[in-house]
Formats: sequence, C-alpha cells, structure tokens
Amino acid sequence: MGREQDDLLRRGIGMTSQRTRERLIQRLYEEGLTNTQVLEVIRRTPRHLFVDEALAHRAYEDTALPIGHNQTISQPYMVARMSELLLAAGPLDKVLEIGTGSGYQTAVLSQLVERVFSVERIKVLQDRAKERLVELNLRNVVFRWGDGWEGWPALAPYNGIIVTAVATDVPQALLDQLAPGGRLVIPVGAGEVQQLMLIIREEQGFSRQVLGAVRFVPLLNGPLA
Repeated sequence: MGREQDDLLRRGIGMTSQRTRERLIQRLYEEGLTNTQVLEVIRRTPRHLFVDEALAHRAYEDTALPIGHNQTISQPYMVARMSELLLAAGPLDKVLEIGTGSGYQTAVLSQLVERVFSVERIKVLQDRAKERLVELNLRNVVFRWGDGWEGWPALAPYNGIIVTAVATDVPQALLDQLAPGGRLVIPVGAGEVQQLMLIIREEQGFSRQVLGAVRFVPLLNGPLA
C-alpha cells in the first residue's frame, strides 16, 4: 500500500484516538482473532467514516451500529472473523460480497484481496459506500445495485463469497457461482435462531461447517431505490 493511500486511511485519527483503535484490536485478539493481516487492516481502516457523524464517537466499540434503512454496520469482530474465514485457505483474487451496506466490510476486504464485487439492494446506501471508498482511494471494488439472492452470475465464478445479511437458507445461485475450492461465509436462519456457516466447494459437492450463533439483518429480495 502506498504512503498516500495509507495517509488517507488514517484520516480523522485526531477525532478517534489511536489508543481507542488499539484497544479494539487488542480485544479482537483476545477473542481469538489471530490473522495479523486482517487485524492490521481493521486497525488502519477509519470505521468512523462509515457511520453517521453523531455515532462517530462509538465507531471503535465492538458493536453493530445503525446506518439507516433498517440496516447496520457489522461489529468489528464479525467483520474480522468473516474475513479470516474467507482467507483461511490462502490469498483470494476474486470475492463476491452480498450486502454492501455502509461499505465498511467492503473497504476491509478490498485491502485483503485482489478484487471485490459488491451487490447491494438499497441504492442510497451503495452510493454512499462508493463515495467513501473513493475518498479512501480504494479502487479495486466494482458495485452492482441488485438482488443479493441472485449474486452476480455474469462475473462468476468467485474464489470467495461473503454474505452480510442472514438468509433463510443458502441461496442456490451463490453455490452455483462459487469456484472449485471456493469458500462461502454466510449467516443462515430466521428470527433469533441464526448460525454462521462456512461452505466450501469440494470436488464432490459442498462441505458445510456451522460456526456458532450470530445476529444479522435479513437478506431481502429485490432492489430498492
């Protein structure tokens, strides 16, 4: 990463102290997250730019925060954990993200993989996310406004797919768009009963691993202007 881009990523450090960020990283480490590349990206990515100004003072708490339109920015622990799971088998060059939201997870992924293709159904949220990523000079992301259940078949297959909203069951379209050996990280369930799953495309089908209880907003059908 170039010095200019690194400076941009650290913008606003006076408003949200480096000490506060370091406390967050220490907490993530103590909770079992050990991928140093992921933790470093979380450390330097200015999460306060992805929340409303009134909530900026809470940006480095390990908690989800509202971003409007009944959506949230995921807690840093979950962003880091899902990123670790995607990268556990090695570097990825092509990742599909379902649910751009605030763009925070997108920004983190864009610093960890070669290319990110991000789908969001709420256009105003995606437009804001685009602006934030341009401000941070993160330019390896391509956006699509559309239905996350459909994925982005025109550009498939993907080495990794990450879904940032809970699906009632795993969308078949996403399984179809996963490359051999590719990894899909997705919350699945309904209401209060949600489980994070890791699905890997093997030679003879898919392996599935349940990783524990989570809480996400629902993955809804259809684009919304």
